[in-house]
Amino acid sequence: MKIQSLIQQSFEAKKFSYSPYSKFAVGAALLCQDGTVVTGCNVENAAYAPAICAERCAYTKAISMGQKEFKAIAISSNLDDFIAPCGVCRQTMVEFSEDIDVYMTKPDGTYKMMKITELLPHSFRPSRLLQ
Repeated sequence: MKIQSLIQQSFEAKKFSYSPYSKFAVGAALLCQDGTVVTGCNVENAAYAPAICAERCAYTKAISMGQKEFKAIAISSNLDDFIAPCGVCRQTMVEFSEDIDVYMTKPDGTYKMMKITELLPHSFRPSRLLQ
């Protein structure tokens, strides 16, 4: 899969964001090991705690479809700078792939790629628990 296609799908997912409180729309496109792409968007809630980020939305959706192995994720927002996943999303990513490529984008389509291990060094990960 071409990275630009994955990034474009994250931009499309952002259109479905439910973000009436923060006005901060985020989209994610998660590339599964078998080539399937699952998208997600952030979904806010007036109570705040039940809100879910776009990345975790995509992971939850993919896992509920039977996917458990992932290769890459692209994240988009309307920030003028690269959008990075929050700490909770980083922990979710490392739960399912300790080496996933994370593509952080700008609205103009430019991106910066980092491995999840770079974004969350010394993480609390499954491989450390299942020894």
